[in-house]
Amino acid sequence: MSDLVTALGLMLVLEGVLYALVPGGMKGVIRSALETSDQTLRVAGLVAAAGGLFLVWIIRG
Repeated sequence: MSDLVTALGLMLVLEGVLYALVPGGMKGVIRSALETSDQTLRVAGLVAAAGGLFLVWIIRG
């Protein structure tokens, strides 16, 4: 459970740094996401999740 909380904390740190350093760029990312179809976002999310799972599996394996 502590690994999950650590991972969530790191995710928040990375996202927070992006918003702090390039707020205009992050607004552009949000605008782009709003214009992207649900299906495309769903596929991109699944690919990202699978890639993250693979990375964790490699590191922990």
